[in-house]
Amino acid sequence: MKAVVYKEPFKVAVEQVPDPKIQHPNDVIVRITSTCICGSDLHMYEGRTAAPPGLIFGHENLGIVEEVGSAVTTLKKGDRVVMPFNVACGFCKNCERGFTGFCLTVNPGFAGGAYGYVAMGPYPGGQAEYLRVPYADFNALKLPPGDEHEDDFVLLADIFPTGYHGAELAQVSPGETVVIFGAGPVGAMAAYSCLLRGASEVYVVDRVPERLKKIEEIGAIPIDFSKGDPVEQIRQMRGGDGVDKGIDAVGYQAIQPGQDKEAPSAVLEALIQIVNPTGILGIPGLYVPADPGGVDPHAREGRLLISFGKLFEKGLRLATGQCNVKRYNRYLRDLIIAGRARPSFIVSHHVPLDNAPTAYEKFDKRVEGYTKVVLKP
Repeated sequence: MKAVVYKEPFKVAVEQVPDPKIQHPNDVIVRITSTCICGSDLHMYEGRTAAPPGLIFGHENLGIVEEVGSAVTTLKKGDRVVMPFNVACGFCKNCERGFTGFCLTVNPGFAGGAYGYVAMGPYPGGQAEYLRVPYADFNALKLPPGDEHEDDFVLLADIFPTGYHGAELAQVSPGETVVIFGAGPVGAMAAYSCLLRGASEVYVVDRVPERLKKIEEIGAIPIDFSKGDPVEQIRQMRGGDGVDKGIDAVGYQAIQPGQDKEAPSAVLEALIQIVNPTGILGIPGLYVPADPGGVDPHAREGRLLISFGKLFEKGLRLATGQCNVKRYNRYLRDLIIAGRARPSFIVSHHVPLDNAPTAYEKFDKRVEGYTKVVLKP
């Protein structure tokens, strides 16, 4: 089959690789019909994570069940399914409590597993024609047959639940005011989720015009940090007040306002400033040991310097961690089916799998309106 394979920093290729096979009676094989390029894929693409050459990318996957293991009881050939990016067993202590992003079974020595991601287990990704899904009864979410809402449903694999997870981490409630740093796909989904949850005002900070335009279209308030300190911009708009809650959808690739260089703690610092006392910071943005462009040597070890004293003084709480997709995806699916949610507004391009290398390059450079790319095998 064809698959998107990592070669070296800033280079992927579409190559022929062996077809996946049933390895355990609870596996299924899915023929992929839609698979997305994620901002997390760019961490590997840019060479920040020591991804091994040959790794098949792709953790946002939707398709049709083609082959079913003998122990699978809830799925059959022809079912349309979407897979959470978390590979999870369903029966360990963490899975039983809903923390499927931290499964203790699927990736010994590391809390959690994922398709096509460095250090997240031996699970090839789905930017390919076919994908093996382990623990399939647990991991595959059935969808209505046909091809309706394909772009909406594929976002259930990661970014829609992850954005909602940001709102859940921050405990966003009706009538509250929220700031979100980052208007990429996850930040846009966090803003959308806050609006779904009844937030009164949602400010979203970024500097990419196409992203800020999308934010405005859904009813959130865009803040362009290239035009000045975003904290001061928001305070001026709010008569000197801050906001109730804050969400970091950027992570360690934050850019210092007024400077074109990475500053891994910049978003956390801004959130500590702008969120009012006793507020909550939700942090779905990725903070892992990685090379953030050589700006902060401590960040290479996952260490950051932040104003913890101010955080303490204001009585701020923070919640972190990757999304437990299965906690949300069934309910978000049903919102889509009911016509209450259309997260596909963020999808900007549909690209044949063969053109993935060009799509990666353009998405990485944030050019030509590339906000969310769906690959079509």
